[in-house]
Amino acid sequence: MTCLTTTLSFCARFYAPQPWQALLPLRYWAQRRYKRTGTSTPDSVAHSFAEKTEVAEKTEGRIEPKVYHNGVLGDQPDAIEQTRNGALDFANFNMGPMGPIVPATNVLSLPFLFNSEEDMYRLMDGDIGQRFADALEEKGLVALSWFGSGARSMYNTQHPIETPDDVKGLKLRVMNNDLYVDMINALGGNATPMAYSEVYQSLKTGVIDGAENNYPSYESSGHYEVAKYYSNTDHLILPECLCVAKRTWDDMSAEDQEIVRQAAVNAAIEQRKLWEEGAAASREKVIEAGDQINDVADKAAFQEAMQPVYESFNSEHPDLASLVEDIRAAQKD
Repeated sequence: MTCLTTTLSFCARFYAPQPWQALLPLRYWAQRRYKRTGTSTPDSVAHSFAEKTEVAEKTEGRIEPKVYHNGVLGDQPDAIEQTRNGALDFANFNMGPMGPIVPATNVLSLPFLFNSEEDMYRLMDGDIGQRFADALEEKGLVALSWFGSGARSMYNTQHPIETPDDVKGLKLRVMNNDLYVDMINALGGNATPMAYSEVYQSLKTGVIDGAENNYPSYESSGHYEVAKYYSNTDHLILPECLCVAKRTWDDMSAEDQEIVRQAAVNAAIEQRKLWEEGAAASREKVIEAGDQINDVADKAAFQEAMQPVYESFNSEHPDLASLVEDIRAAQKD
């Protein structure tokens, strides 16, 4: 084990099977931990991938990543750049902030792109996912597997949302992304970009009527305490990638690449299970607190309302129009 101190402090195992092969520091950036439902001890997917048996033992210690949880080496945009230039080796990234670096990933932020989380997983695990992986690799990131981050839905203080008409007039907080602003405006609402830290108080005081997020965030933020109506619009289903720096990947032998890729696939299976368990637990908690949950019976009406959003996106990104169409076509009955 060799320990070094540079602009990043780390302690990692190095290997050099042949004199001409570069030393390989392996550092894993993780944005958050995934907790097993019903236990008090965090069990990280990153940990199972990197620090247990999957990689370290099967490569006989040639590769032994050290995990830095909760973004301690910087926020996601910083970590993306660090991984691209080889300062970090592994990371799991949400695709939302990836757009400025890899324009193709902006497609994944289109509202109502995927019909369900199951459809998202099916497509990202196949040829569609490979097209995004190819785009990532061109920018120095090798996608090893795809994680889930749940389905974002709308919640508010006024009433359930069953149809697009129910959104009209509502002031809804969205992330600072033109696609999300356009989505709410197309439904007749008033999109209000706002820092996440300000949402609770703004809901409580009536500055905004609602927001949108997944069940775990709705519950953990306490928003369920002040916005009692949660409607399963499932308008945004964003994947995450478990990525490795291309520089690091190219320095691995073919045997080690196969070990690392299979470990990443196993980690994705575990992460999806943990996410589903966590989302179900959060949903149960807010129901017990008296919140009103409703499914949206006719999502087609919402999808039809997004037509101007898609037309504008395709006009601005004509090179991505075929990818958008292929994703939508692959989900038709």
